[in-house]
This record gives sequence, structure tokens and C-alpha cells, in this order.
Amino acid sequence: MLKIYNTLARDKQEFTPITPNTVSMYVCGMTVYDYCHLGHARVMVVFDMVYRWFKASGYDITYVRNITDIDDKIIRRAAQNNESIHQLTQRFIDAMHQDADALGVQRPDHEPRATQFVPEMLAMIAQLEANGLAYQAADGDVNYAVRKFDGYGKLSGKSLEDLRAGERVEVTTDKHDPLDFVLWKHARDDEADEVKWDSKWGKGRPGWHIECSAMGSKLLGEHFDIHGGGADLQFPHHENEIAQSEGAHNCQYVNYWMHNGFVRVDNEKMSKSLDNFFTIREVLKQYDAEVVRFFILRAHYRSPLNYSDAHLDDAKKALDRLYTALKGSGEAGGVDWNESHAQRFKAAMDDDFNTAEALAVLFDLANEVNRTQSAEAASQLKALGAVLGLLERDPTEFLQGTGSDDALIVEQIAARNAAKQAKNYAEADRIRKELLADGIVLEDSAAGTNWRRV
Repeated sequence: MLKIYNTLARDKQEFTPITPNTVSMYVCGMTVYDYCHLGHARVMVVFDMVYRWFKASGYDITYVRNITDIDDKIIRRAAQNNESIHQLTQRFIDAMHQDADALGVQRPDHEPRATQFVPEMLAMIAQLEANGLAYQAADGDVNYAVRKFDGYGKLSGKSLEDLRAGERVEVTTDKHDPLDFVLWKHARDDEADEVKWDSKWGKGRPGWHIECSAMGSKLLGEHFDIHGGGADLQFPHHENEIAQSEGAHNCQYVNYWMHNGFVRVDNEKMSKSLDNFFTIREVLKQYDAEVVRFFILRAHYRSPLNYSDAHLDDAKKALDRLYTALKGSGEAGGVDWNESHAQRFKAAMDDDFNTAEALAVLFDLANEVNRTQSAEAASQLKALGAVLGLLERDPTEFLQGTGSDDALIVEQIAARNAAKQAKNYAEADRIRKELLADGIVLEDSAAGTNWRRV
């Protein structure tokens, strides 16, 4: 039975879909005014992994990941670049797709753009107004009256008394309460026509939070299974989504809320505001895209992910070991789910998508392949890797791409491991000494053998 850590319940819960064998999942996507960074890569890879696992488990899943193509940052950047908003957003949508494709991220079933759903947003705002939860302020903005929604704060665990206006909560004297957030922003005279839509409240554009509520409800229904995104979106964005959607439709919005952990650099969250971010394409100039995907999946999705060249170098060596075990193997068949490694892999993935443990199973399989040269074990290794979007390339071509010296070292390590398994300790020691003479130090651990140059 699949279990998911539900942020709303603050507990790991058995997954029971609203409709049997069918999953509806919405994930907050990118605001497209710049290139995607590794924090965005983690969101894309993590929920691509979730998407793949539901498919592998026999579910019929509908996956929606939105694109925010209207936003204050977008408007400012387009003005700075002296280009239209459409030109700016299309350029970075194309770049996002290139990055996602490189990382092996499958396209969602739906990728709605906010600007395509303004009528649905207006209808939801009108419903909130009719339900007494929205009001037009003196400055022309339409705001959500937070204190009129019973249960505000249930996702983030914050009480109204403790809450303060945080990031992206616009504070103006025209609001009834500092915590009220904008649903519809009135148009300014100096803004381009392409960011203005007609409405009963006058020309304007939607606020950020209403966009996801409207798109999710339109494409998946007023009540759906899973909503995901980065941990930074839990408050205020997802909290406000709940208030909007449940306030408009008078029913539960989402059953399971999933949030992936931050990417950190020097123990600080990677973000553009701290200017400590690395774009995906910058990292891909130095590392193979599959290495980056492996690096992301090596950590449990809810844990912090610490970025450094050393960690990526280690991920590269680990992935080399898996591909080395597959050298000379044939095409993968389907997964034999009755086999013991596959059962352990499934148990790990069903335990809140524990990819760290699932990858440990792959290394156990790789050791078996090295020890026995079993074609069946190699096929199983390749098939289980493919479930995570890994190990789908030709091993020789992949290893050649790591550099000839590195590939040779990995092969020697595999030969040493095979000698140790065969209890040929003299041969294993000979290989170790030969590597040491070349300046390569081996470090054995329960997870496998790492190496470093001295």
C-alpha cells in the first residue's frame, strides 16, 4: 500500500484516490522570466518521479503542472529588456522545456498558462465575492478577506493571531486586514495593454494565488487527489489556494499535499533573492544531465538537498558504478516484480517515494551482476533504473562520456569487487595497489566503493 507524507495531516498516510485506480495531481510550476535553477530542477524531477511511480504502479494519472506567465517580475523584466511579455515568457518556456528534456523529465499531461485561464479566475473571484469572502478596496484591487474563512492556517499550522504579512503578501492601507491578499489587481495607466483584462471591477490582472486555484479546478475538478510544490510555497501560496478554492466551492480542495525540500548552498536555501543560485544550464555545462537527475533522486524528496561540486562528483562516480555493471548487457525486459530486489524497490517507493532506499537496491543488484554476470540481474537492474528515469542509455557510451581515465578506474573497481566476491583477495589487493600507485585511493563502505585522487 502506497503511503504519502501529507503536509496537511503532518503524517504519513495511506493513499486512497478519490476515484479507484485514478490519480489527479497538480504541481505548481515555474514563473517564466529567467532560466530555471536547481531548485526548479528538483521540483521537476521529484514530481516526474512521482508521476512515473504512479504509472508503474498501474494507476491512470492526470498530471497538471502550470506555467505562471503573468506576474510582477515578468512585467518588470520585459520592460527592462524592451520586449513584449509574450516574447519574454515564450523564450523562457522554451528554455524550461530544453532543461526538463535534458533531465529526462516527461511532459505533464497538461501544462496550462495562467493567461489562458483569466475567465475562470474572474468567475472564481466573483463566486468568492458572492460568498462574502472578497471585496473591492478603495484602490480598485479585489482582495480576499482572510479572517472570514474558517480554518485559514490549517496547512501551514499558523494561527491568525501569530501570522504576519509575509513574502508576496501585499500590505496597503486600503485592505481591511494586513493579511488579506489580492485576487485582482487594478490596472495602472503606465502598464501595457497586454497585462490588462476587462472585468466587472475594471481593467486589471489576476493575483498570483488565484491562478493555481482556477487552473487546478478547471482541469482536475473542485476536489482532487494531490497538490505538490516546493516547501517555500506552503505559506502563503498553498494556504491561500485552499482559502480560495474551498471558499468558492464549499468542499475540500485537495486530499494530499506534498512538498519537496529546499536545495541548499552552504546551508542556505538556494534562491535568486540570495544570489546563490545555479541555473540548470550552468550545471549541465559541467555535469551530465543524468548525473544531475541521479543527484536529485539520491536524497529523499522531503529532505534538504545540499549542492556542491563534491556531491555531484560523488553522484557521478556512483552512477558510473551502475553503468559499469551493465556493460555488455542486452536490452532490458519488463520488471519482474516477484523478484526479491524488485519487491524491496517497490516497498521503498511505496514508503513515501523513498528513492534513497530504492537506489540502494539498485547498487545491491549491481553487486550481484558484478559477482555472477547474470543477464537476468542486469536486465532487472536496467528495468528498475528506468522506472526512475535512469540507466536507459548505452553503458559504453555513457562511460566514455565520463572521461576515459575515470571509466577505466570504474572498470578496475568493478573488477576488484568481483574478485572480492569470488574470495580472490590477492587479485583484489593487486588492483587496489595498482590504483594507489596511480594516485587513486579507494574508500569502501556499506554503500559501495568510492575513489578519490591524491
